[in-house]
Amino acid sequence: MYSYLALMDDRYPSTTDHQSVHLDYTYPDAERELNRWLTLVKWFLAIPHYVVLFFLHIALVVVVIIAWFAILFTGHYPRGMFAFVEGVIRWDNRVIAYAFVLVMDQYPPFRLSQ
Repeated sequence: MYSYLALMDDRYPSTTDHQSVHLDYTYPDAERELNRWLTLVKWFLAIPHYVVLFFLHIALVVVVIIAWFAILFTGHYPRGMFAFVEGVIRWDNRVIAYAFVLVMDQYPPFRLSQ
């Protein structure tokens, strides 16, 4: 859905068929790989990410609007803008996996790339 809204995919998201973008989390071995007491603190540890992502999401909206005009006039999504939007979505998914889905204990890095 986010890739469609960010103009990264031109196929309309289906409600019955498979989506064009898939997000797979590795299923952790909870007894060996996850600390059960860290789940209480993960929301607070992710606060710096929330602050940075807030500003990145504002920049994301601006970049997507500019990219819309670039696509309209040139027919192509500018590579740098595409990489920025992809990086923000990737960063957002890492923070969600860490703080809310609770599938990893590794603190997510502060970067747009993998």
